[in-house]
Amino acid sequence: MSITANDPNRKTWLDIPGDTDFPIQNIPFGVFLTRDDVITIGTRIGDYAIDLGALHQLGYFEGIPLTDDIFLQDTLNDFISDGKKTWRLVRNRIADIFDANNSKLKDNQDHRNTVLFTLDEIEMQMPVQVGDYTDFYSSKEHATNIGTMFRDPDNALLPNWLHIPVGYHGRSSSIIPSEIPVHRPQGQTKPADSEEPVFGPSQRVDFELEMAFITTDANHLGEPIPVDEAEDYIFGMVLFNDWSARDIQKWEYVPLGPFLAKNFASSISPWIVTMDALEPFRTASPKPEKELLPYLKYSGDKSFDINLEVFLQPEGGEENSLSKSNFKYLYWNMSQQLAHHTVNGCPVNSGDMMASGTISGASEDSFGSMLELSWGGKKPIKLKDGSERKFVEDNDTVIMRGFCQNGNSRIGFGEVRSKLLPVYVPKKK
Repeated sequence: MSITANDPNRKTWLDIPGDTDFPIQNIPFGVFLTRDDVITIGTRIGDYAIDLGALHQLGYFEGIPLTDDIFLQDTLNDFISDGKKTWRLVRNRIADIFDANNSKLKDNQDHRNTVLFTLDEIEMQMPVQVGDYTDFYSSKEHATNIGTMFRDPDNALLPNWLHIPVGYHGRSSSIIPSEIPVHRPQGQTKPADSEEPVFGPSQRVDFELEMAFITTDANHLGEPIPVDEAEDYIFGMVLFNDWSARDIQKWEYVPLGPFLAKNFASSISPWIVTMDALEPFRTASPKPEKELLPYLKYSGDKSFDINLEVFLQPEGGEENSLSKSNFKYLYWNMSQQLAHHTVNGCPVNSGDMMASGTISGASEDSFGSMLELSWGGKKPIKLKDGSERKFVEDNDTVIMRGFCQNGNSRIGFGEVRSKLLPVYVPKKK
């Protein structure tokens, strides 16, 4: 089935900005609260949110096999479970409904009033119920920087890194959508001049520039997913800020890896951009430096040219550009990650989220974390207001944006914006 929604010549009858992240060729999926306090599944074109539940009830998806309540739920999990054929049919139909040459909805003011919302009339929610969350460690540049900083510069990568997509199982309950603030975490750290650990607020709170993909029901227990079939089970992608407490992490991560340093919060952009929308921006991954085992060898281009940017905004201040990176820098691509994740028979479910790990490039201005940008605090970053940052301070807002650009065609993810608040203080009873 062709992806007619991607036609670069298609125009919409909606009035949208020319440089929008969400042209009619995007058609992402999300969940939002409407002006009538109803939660619905929707999409976005330009600065309009579109109620797919209402659109379905009004008969605009006639001929597509959908249950009556498929868009009347508070998560996308069931829709994602319907599989790639359904996603493509629905997305193609939405493109047709809002095409400049289709007047059916355009000329029906009552239907338009029911279906269309401006962004100030809605409140974005978590798009999926995340059952399981895995965080990979797939940027060679990032892994090399960390290994250089904390181990041996001549042996920065551990022996397994060029052979497997390294990852760990994270905590799904603390994944939150953009605009939800995060409290500075507390935990154990071990000061350099102390024999014993101490308890208190983390002094080295950091962001990690990542992206995450969302899966559908993919396999049964014991059944691996072949690397060249993996994309059939990936619904789409979001921006992902994997908040980290570097001082807590340093003390706890041996022997089993990150724990409290990572599980206090991870923030995502609320609109899931589908793999179909990203198809025109497909590109090659870096070439493997070691011979891969057969289950990790793939054919074709499996990465995507997605520009990524990080900004830091102090309380009441201006945005400061910190980093410009790209998803295509990742050494291990999503297909390899999913194939490796399931090669032992691990089942993957609808709504599972798998993050890339920090995405850093080769140049200093493309590093994807404060740990790298300030090189462990040794090179403070100067902001426009004259202040300096080694790590994220209380009341700073971290903003990540991502977009694909190909000639005149642009597909974006919007942003994930998160403010760091001081340590949580319980209210007095």
